[in-house]
Amino acid sequence: MPAVNWLAIFVAAMGMFVLGAVWFSTPVFLKPWMKAAGLPEGYDQKGSVPVIFGTAFVMIFIMAALLAMFTAPLDFGGTLAASLAAGFGWASLSFWMLSLFERKPLTYALINVGYITAGFALMGVVLGVWK
Repeated sequence: MPAVNWLAIFVAAMGMFVLGAVWFSTPVFLKPWMKAAGLPEGYDQKGSVPVIFGTAFVMIFIMAALLAMFTAPLDFGGTLAASLAAGFGWASLSFWMLSLFERKPLTYALINVGYITAGFALMGVVLGVWK
């Protein structure tokens, strides 16, 4: 296993997590995303918010750790390029393909794909600067 900076991984994960909080907020994409996802008003009142957000952060942390391991031998430019390839090329396109089979509208895919791509790029910047 390559040597990685665990503090950088944590900061990268926090960055993507906070980006998600902003991305899916009311002033940004919450309402169009809810409509495209077919979610009713008040959907956010269901389920355990600590479990949902805690699990989401653990998943993002794992993604950041794997990205750090994958990009460990690369310089900043290589790390950013690999992060964009992972974020858009694999994660986002996989999500987009699944949304086609779910018959979700294009808006749904674009909002989610935008977040995933931007989040991976942000993690790549943090991991690339802070090797």
